[in-house]
Amino acid sequence: MTKEQTAEVEEEAQPASEYQSPVHEPRKRPMVHPSAQAPLPKDYAFTFFDPNDPACLEILLDPRTTIPELFAIIRQWVPQVQHKIDLIGNEILKRGCHVNDRDGLTDMTLLHYSCKAGAHGVGDPAAALRLSNQLISLGADVSLRSRWTNMNALHYAAYFDVPELIRILLKASKPRVLNSTCSDFHHGTALHIAASNLCLGSVQCLLEHGANPTVRNDKGQGPAEVVPDPMDMTLDKAEAAMVAKELKQLLLDSVPLSCNLPRATLLNYDNIPGNLMLTSIGLKLGDRVVLDDMKTGTLRFCGTTEFASGQWVGVELDEPEGKNDGSVGGVRYFICPPKLGIFAPVSKIAKAVELAPSSVTSTPKTPRMDFSRVTGKNKKEKKEIMEREKALRKKSMSVASLDPDGVKVELGDRVLVAGVKQGIIRYYGKTDFAPGYWFGVELEQPTGKHDGSVFGVRYFTCLPKYGVFAPPSRVQRLLFCCWFPWMLRAEMQS
Repeated sequence: MTKEQTAEVEEEAQPASEYQSPVHEPRKRPMVHPSAQAPLPKDYAFTFFDPNDPACLEILLDPRTTIPELFAIIRQWVPQVQHKIDLIGNEILKRGCHVNDRDGLTDMTLLHYSCKAGAHGVGDPAAALRLSNQLISLGADVSLRSRWTNMNALHYAAYFDVPELIRILLKASKPRVLNSTCSDFHHGTALHIAASNLCLGSVQCLLEHGANPTVRNDKGQGPAEVVPDPMDMTLDKAEAAMVAKELKQLLLDSVPLSCNLPRATLLNYDNIPGNLMLTSIGLKLGDRVVLDDMKTGTLRFCGTTEFASGQWVGVELDEPEGKNDGSVGGVRYFICPPKLGIFAPVSKIAKAVELAPSSVTSTPKTPRMDFSRVTGKNKKEKKEIMEREKALRKKSMSVASLDPDGVKVELGDRVLVAGVKQGIIRYYGKTDFAPGYWFGVELEQPTGKHDGSVFGVRYFTCLPKYGVFAPPSRVQRLLFCCWFPWMLRAEMQS
């Protein structure tokens, strides 16, 4: 067989159409595309784009639909869009987009969006894998970072727990990308990012490809030390405790024996009998209890578990707001109907106090800001803050027009800032530091810039480094609860 014949056979074996640019002469240099609004059909009943709808599909395939408009569609964090990431990405490439072009709103490339779209639940790993393979074959740069989040494609894949994408990214990238750090995560590596979000699959994949488990972030923590402590988690986290336990052990076992990284473990109360623990806090099995001042039920179990270290309580709830029937991971701790069982650390429960009808007061629907933490302010300044909050409530009904993707955002909503930072809206209005209207967001992680005040003017109150301001164009309401990828998967399944 001649060289020419061999080349022809190889060409036939490769699905060339999938790995070639859909345009004959793509642009030579990348550019940043201006921001635009997502197009929607006239008299459309929904606020988000749905490629499965014939009218939306017609817009998507219309050559007159611009690249900025297609980027605006991709930004919509809904399953209808994210499951079609490969179709939308290919339409962007058809319009002459360079493989490393950026969205002007988020500074993200198509590869960044593809990694985000691999998130299980809202996204589709298979569709994301198809687009990512195409982009990499066309020369997509894996090391490029979003200037807003400082994350590269590997960081996004680790954050959204997509090991399928991590494998192809590492195969296509230079070795230095594997342990590259991100300033928004305390200069931690992709391994830190995955560990802090309980992304077990991504951690396993990164370790298999040689990620360094001894690298420390700027807080002096290794990946094993950023795994969330199950005892600090809120309710309904028995499943998370199992993941955290396995994840931490995996990272600790991967540390070389010669390394002096402290192998710290959770405080162990396993030898304390459950009845003694209950007695010490004035409780006994069968007592009425309240969990985190939110859910009420009957105490059915206290003791050690297979899913996490320490002492845990099992409660049979009054309402079907639980996660199980008294068993976790195939181990039964007590018996109750499905969806009435819940587990929590001992520290999360308190004895229920039955209130007389006359002493029960209604709770306002709109949460009020806690001004007790605003220290060092005079009455005039506190009054100004209260007036800001009052104005915010009045304006909340008009916020819808400020969201470029057509999704209403209000005070107290959970949102994504720049497509990645998650938090809760605490302020909306004008500011003294810049013209126009701004959202003040309390972030879930300490990756912010302040505590709700800028240049001495307080707009809302939160812990230091948890506050951030963003224009409406960079804020997107979360339609699904996805603080951790495992939580997102569980919510989508339920």
